[in-house]
Amino acid sequence: MDKELLSKTAAAMVAKGKGILAADESSGTCEKRFKSVNVECTEENRRAYRNLLFSTPGVEQFLSGVILFDETARQKANDGTSIPQYLAKKGIIPGIKVDKGIVNLPFTNEEKVTEGLDGLQKRMKEYFELGCRFAKWRAVITIGEGIPTHACLYANAHALARYAAICQEASIVPMIEPEVLLDGNHSAERSEEVHEATLRATYAAIAAYNVSVEHLILKTSMCVSGKDHPRQAGVDEVAERTVRVLKRTVPAAQPGIVFLSGGQSDEAATAHLNAMASMKGLPWPLTFSYSRALQNSALKAWRGQAGNMAAAQKAFHHRAHMNGLASQGKWRADLEKAAA
Repeated sequence: MDKELLSKTAAAMVAKGKGILAADESSGTCEKRFKSVNVECTEENRRAYRNLLFSTPGVEQFLSGVILFDETARQKANDGTSIPQYLAKKGIIPGIKVDKGIVNLPFTNEEKVTEGLDGLQKRMKEYFELGCRFAKWRAVITIGEGIPTHACLYANAHALARYAAICQEASIVPMIEPEVLLDGNHSAERSEEVHEATLRATYAAIAAYNVSVEHLILKTSMCVSGKDHPRQAGVDEVAERTVRVLKRTVPAAQPGIVFLSGGQSDEAATAHLNAMASMKGLPWPLTFSYSRALQNSALKAWRGQAGNMAAAQKAFHHRAHMNGLASQGKWRADLEKAAA
């Protein structure tokens, strides 16, 4: 465990004005996204699209890191180097998604637990050799009638903590992602309650497994209303509830927190981040680790056509820039006009 390297990596991941691109979609998820713009989901098309994002001129001003899928970490960039090497040369830290996806947790109402701990120590050594310096593991928490249960929160918290310990042993910074889904008809108040219970369970397990919080990054969802709830909480309410939960549960010693967009619109994800980053007296920097909320406009502009590369990169650069501003509390809605 190289504490100096871990500290350096964690600090760089949450550098001022920068955030993290989640480009770790599985082939199945990628297929759904590509289908929306009538692009065949081949390995070469996935490589071409991700290289389009990574090679966007100047995007390193707003991106500190990129989370890669296993396939992408083994592919070549357009200049012939490996993709992790290409990103590192641009000053962008390569990261890697290491979980194996979710399955139903027995004896629950289809609650989920994440798999992938078997063989993880061996895989971590290989990812380090490939150049990856941080990793990500996602847990999924659903709000519904009588759920989440204690069993679900406990199982996912302990998987996250075991994964985090294995990462740190390999000198790779663990990003833990206990995502509370926005699916459902719950209120923002109920979302806040579940976020707090989820993070309390997670950090109790983190302590039990001797994980160093000084070398850990939290990727969290926000306390938004369920998408089917009749009253959608406003930007300021979401920000207030989310930060209150984080202050109650996340140690001040942690280097930083990044947010996932979780199905929010591009602009809503940016506005929520801006409202939270604008708050005074935060013990840690807040920034973004978005997937769809960074990629949507670029994917629509690209549509699998090489001739659309410049337009797609312009759209991607704009979204990264907007979120870089939001992470400093400097975003304004009127800045959104200009991706065209």
